[in-house]
Parts: sequence; C-alpha cells; structure tokens
Amino acid sequence: MKNIFLMVALIATAWIKPSFAQSSQTQSLLTFYYDIKNALVNSDATVAAAKATEFSKALSSIDMKSLPKSKMTAFMGFQDKLAFDANHITKSKEISLQRNVFANLSSNLFKLAKVIKLTTEPIYYDYCPMQKSYWLSDNAVIKNPYFGKQMLNCGTIKETLK
Repeated sequence: MKNIFLMVALIATAWIKPSFAQSSQTQSLLTFYYDIKNALVNSDATVAAAKATEFSKALSSIDMKSLPKSKMTAFMGFQDKLAFDANHITKSKEISLQRNVFANLSSNLFKLAKVIKLTTEPIYYDYCPMQKSYWLSDNAVIKNPYFGKQMLNCGTIKETLK
C-alpha cells in the first residue's frame, strides 16, 4: 500500500512540474507583452523598445522540453513570428511604427494563447475600431495602445480567454 501511494505521488509530481514550468515561463512572456502594451498606451517608444527586448529574451528562453509535445509544435509555429515582431518593435524608435508592428504581435500572441494556456488569469482580447486592430489585456478596462491619450478608452472587449 505504501509503495502504491509513493508511486502515485511520484507520477503526480512528474505530471504537475512541466505544467508549472510552462505556466511561469509563458506568464513572463505575457507580462512583457503587457509591458509593451502599457508603454504604447503611454506613447513611450523607448520603454516599448526595451520591453520588446525583454519579451524576445523571455521567448528565446522558454524550455521546449517543459511543453507537452502537442503544444510544442504550436509554440514553435508562433515563436519565429513573435520574435520577428518583437525585434521590429525593439529596433524602431518611432511610436507609429511600433504600434503597427504591435498589431501583428498581438494577433500572433492571441493565436498562441488560444492553443497554449499562457496564464491562469483571464486574457481580454480588445479591439480598436479606428485602427481595426486588436490587443491583449490583463484587465477589462480599455486602455488603447494604438492612440494613447488621444483615444485612451476607445475600444471594446471582443473575447475573453479564461
């Protein structure tokens, strides 16, 4: 009986550990994305570029072995796209260019979030009708990264991932 309990405990530990690693890694990726978004809301191109660099580092440091095989393929499909977008935000010092690339980054990250659970918290998928672009948010309050203070509250929540 003791051996069975020990075996169940070991299996449970092995099962939980990879998902915990995935959660903390993908959570940091999402946190850096939100930092980019907030910098764009504040119309701060320098901070947006710095946070995009951090996003890229977090993206490249994700331990693929911690992902289930079925999710690994999906992640790899988006990794290059996300890296490409983040790199362009990093290199640009023009807020309008960063915002245009951010639309692609947001679209790609949302597609990934639909396949891989990035966080245990809700992810709000917001839409800006003036820009005709989406972004992800960690709360239901609209803070538009495409127009900053000019149209801070312009947008609606289109979908929520839980």
